[in-house]
Amino acid sequence: MIYLQLFWEFFQIGIFAIGGGLATLPFLQRLSESTGWFTLADLANMIAISESTPGPIGINMATYTGFHVAGVLGSIIATLGIIFPATVMVVIVAGFLEKFSHSRTVQQVFYGLRPASVGLICAAGYSVLTISLLNINAYRALGQVATLFEWKSIVLAVVMFFAMSKWKLHPALYIAISAVVGIVFRFGGV
Repeated sequence: MIYLQLFWEFFQIGIFAIGGGLATLPFLQRLSESTGWFTLADLANMIAISESTPGPIGINMATYTGFHVAGVLGSIIATLGIIFPATVMVVIVAGFLEKFSHSRTVQQVFYGLRPASVGLICAAGYSVLTISLLNINAYRALGQVATLFEWKSIVLAVVMFFAMSKWKLHPALYIAISAVVGIVFRFGGV
């Protein structure tokens, strides 16, 4: 039963996350809240890992969640669930696109999908910012504005933003530096 649920949940994400990648984040956040399979902190960690490893965020998150919930078979089923709709759509669209590629209606449909993709990516960006830079639970518990902000994360984000603006180094170097700083913050008592 858990395998069917994993497939179904990620199948739905695969259908509705138009634009892939970051567009899957609002759906993953809803999945976290509805199933409890992973926390928002797990999602933030997975975003960081997915951005530094090959593969789209949605597929990496499906594989991670499937493994976390039901082992290797669960990871395979969840991954198949998220890629199945896109695979079917590509096969169907490829057949029709050749025939109707010059159709004004088809061009307008694709044009109309662009704002939906942008909206999903903006929602994902907002989610990443709130998960990474804000501590809503501490603020709700203590009611103090100072507890709302993840000050270390904000400082690191600002420093990295200015460093990337000034020095055009390979992005992997910035990811590695951020990972080291995160480890020091987490385990070094800083």
